[in-house]
Amino acid sequence: MDKQAILSRMTQIEDQIGELYKELGGLKAQIVQMLEENTRLALENQTLREQLEQGNSHAQESTERDSSSGKDSSGEGHDNLARLYNEGFHICNVHYGSMRSNGDCLFCLSFLNKTSNDDK
Repeated sequence: MDKQAILSRMTQIEDQIGELYKELGGLKAQIVQMLEENTRLALENQTLREQLEQGNSHAQESTERDSSSGKDSSGEGHDNLARLYNEGFHICNVHYGSMRSNGDCLFCLSFLNKTSNDDK
């Protein structure tokens, strides 16, 4: 092999390594994105499990209380929605059930105000 062919082959290999490096960088970015999403979903899952447990215990207490005292649980739905909103979840029809990450949601607040005014 002459010197020119060796230099040409070396340049080809260098270009291939560059392309592999770019591809590796893209894969790394995808993995980071997947790990972040996985962490977010795990936290959301844990929060939902805790809320489910709390909801089950509250529902059981409420059922026992209502059956023993004969109370009507009007307004309980509104209270539950307000509690969910305060825990960081959307209650509006646009994003219902997803976590709020950017502060207050005008749709949710409007819905809460509407239902509280309807109860009066």
